[in-house]
Amino acid sequence: MAELLCSPEALSKARLEMEQTIGKASIDVEIAGFTVPKGAQVLVNVWAIGRDESTWDNSHSFMPERFLRTDLNFKGQNFELILFGAGRRICPGSPLAIRMFHLMLGSLIRSFDWKLEDGVRLENMDMEEKFDLTLQKARPLRVVPVAI
Repeated sequence: MAELLCSPEALSKARLEMEQTIGKASIDVEIAGFTVPKGAQVLVNVWAIGRDESTWDNSHSFMPERFLRTDLNFKGQNFELILFGAGRRICPGSPLAIRMFHLMLGSLIRSFDWKLEDGVRLENMDMEEKFDLTLQKARPLRVVPVAI
């Protein structure tokens, strides 16, 4: 998010791309026999999707290994890509994090304009990193979300 705020052109481009791809409902629509009114918020029943017997074997059983199928190797075997640790200490939530990152960032970009905290200017924003157990910004990013 800090990098996007330092590059307003990239942030604008990402927002425009999302608006063109996703858009916003400007009229009532009918989907599968249901009328969705303009401006309605539609929630996806992830619980039901995760238990869909036509998609998942043993859909009501806790089987995290079903989500390990991927073409990318995030298990620390390729040392140019160690996002979540390696070996026995690898982060068990890495598959979820990889799948959710784009959704979370996209939601933040699409839902809000972002303003820097009072007194901070883009050209003065500290982009230095602090090395610790995890890589983080030396000074926390402080921004104010403004609803679009």
